[in-house]
Amino acid sequence: MKNTTIYKSFIITISLGLVLMGCGSDEKQTADNREAVPVTVADVDMGDSSTILAGSGQIKAVNSATLSTRMMGYVESLPVKIGQKVNKGDLLISINNVDLRAKKAQVEASITEAQVAFNNAKKDYERFQNLFNENSASQKELDDMTARYEMAKARLEAANQMKNEVNSQFAYANIRSPFSGVVTNTYIDEGDMANPGVPLVSVESPSGFEVVAKVAENNISGVAVGTKAHIMVKALDTTITGKVSELSVSAQHTGGQYLMKVLLDKTEANILSGMYATVRLEADDQGNGKTVVTIPSKALVHKGQLTGVYTLGQDNVALLRWLRLGENYGEEVEVLSGLSKGDQYIVSAEGKLYNGAKVTIQ
Repeated sequence: MKNTTIYKSFIITISLGLVLMGCGSDEKQTADNREAVPVTVADVDMGDSSTILAGSGQIKAVNSATLSTRMMGYVESLPVKIGQKVNKGDLLISINNVDLRAKKAQVEASITEAQVAFNNAKKDYERFQNLFNENSASQKELDDMTARYEMAKARLEAANQMKNEVNSQFAYANIRSPFSGVVTNTYIDEGDMANPGVPLVSVESPSGFEVVAKVAENNISGVAVGTKAHIMVKALDTTITGKVSELSVSAQHTGGQYLMKVLLDKTEANILSGMYATVRLEADDQGNGKTVVTIPSKALVHKGQLTGVYTLGQDNVALLRWLRLGENYGEEVEVLSGLSKGDQYIVSAEGKLYNGAKVTIQ
């Protein structure tokens, strides 16, 4: 009887083991048959010692202007639209100037009056000068005529200066394009009140472009005005050459970053203002450049205090690798350690990634 009980217990144990083994096999089979996650991968962007990654910035036109007025008034006319081409001197906006026109009429009347008075005073001065030379007029009479002549001359000059002032105010009532270009924005409509100093219309000339970027203090010694640059325009996926046109010598108010402007060379690429670009400068012959590895910030994975990136392992498996990061360059970040040349990392995935997940490259 005892042996029968032991035999039954042995049979039950064997059966349970087989069941558990079957379950484990099903789980493993499910994991192995899980669909691969579609991903986008990229090679490690490896810089070299002949270049300096300066940073990112926006492209803007070299000739650009945002125009405003010094006077207050209603907008009478806005004959231009966004995207319209204009020539130098074309009317962009007209502000109600009834008061200014009345003031101009008064000034012109005062000029006419001052001109008549000046002409009479000049004739009397010349006549008394001749009389004085002929001993027919006294010194006091000549002095009085001279004083009258100088006063009339001064009044005429003052009236003409007033006219110049009124004409200069008309330049702020009828705003014209300072150069040939394209209207990029209008900030007001007809009938609105224009206030002094408030932007009204923007114009830029698409003939030349530049990038405003910043250089870190540990790289500034290798940069100077005239340094050649390579500008990567992300929207166009193209690289344009250029050179540093301006360089600040102080980083007091920019957090250790030195402001610079990079002038782009002429190109057939469809460059537009506002496009983002990454600037890489050619280092000098003294080896002030450094090897820089960068990856997009969007590819990073954050877990607590750790930061890493999923790399592409053998058999298309995602492997999480922890990184030590350096400086930020716009949308890119410098990798000090954790990646090397030849590595491939996952930029984006159409699904949840985990260490060891199967992936398929798009």
